[in-house]
Amino acid sequence: MRLDGQVAIITGGARGIGEGVCKVFCAAGATVAMWDVLGEGEKTAEKIAATGGNIFFQRVDVTSKLQVQEAVDKIMATYGRIDILINNAGIIRDRSFLKMSETEWHTVMDVNLNSLFVTTKAVLPYMKEAGYGRIVSASSVNAMAGAFGQTNYAATKAAIQGFTRSLCKEVGRYGITVNCVAPGFIKSDMSDSMPPEVLEAGIRMIPTGRIGTAEDMGYCYLFLASKEAAFVNGITLHANGGAYPI
Repeated sequence: MRLDGQVAIITGGARGIGEGVCKVFCAAGATVAMWDVLGEGEKTAEKIAATGGNIFFQRVDVTSKLQVQEAVDKIMATYGRIDILINNAGIIRDRSFLKMSETEWHTVMDVNLNSLFVTTKAVLPYMKEAGYGRIVSASSVNAMAGAFGQTNYAATKAAIQGFTRSLCKEVGRYGITVNCVAPGFIKSDMSDSMPPEVLEAGIRMIPTGRIGTAEDMGYCYLFLASKEAAFVNGITLHANGGAYPI
């Protein structure tokens, strides 16, 4: 599954799963446009480039139609193509529903869900014109399982699955596939901050016996973004080590 000669946009690539996807895609030969609002994205891109990756950083707020379009225009002017869009950017604003503010609700909706409208709208016409494209978005195990304090987050991640199943029916005829990945318990800054006993209890729930890594998720995205996955369309790829069987 090589991506040689292909151009991929990966949103939320500065750290975590997004960084892992950037590393895997660069190793597979793609030219990667890393989008993030975090300034550390520049250093992350430089670190990946130092290992031979063809990657560049664009500071983009995925909720801003103007910023997204400007970034897309620069990519098209330089490379003349966008083959892959990875909608990975996301945030959490966890709080029990009765205590959740409107701001906490709408902020998560804007970044996790409404951004897909903005980014996909900007990229899709070029994919249609080229007769080829791969769109892969980030759902979550909690879209199905739910989680205390995550009514906003879980709602967005469930909606992404519906978005995926619907859009794939519209654009498949143009050689464009639309899929999503639902990660489970993944090593992150948040998991690193957990008390050891809480972390160990979570891992005991995973049949594979370990926490997932950003690179694990990167390979899931790589498969769905590959030419070899041409007949895989409209699915949610669950990657949770068997902790939540679907």
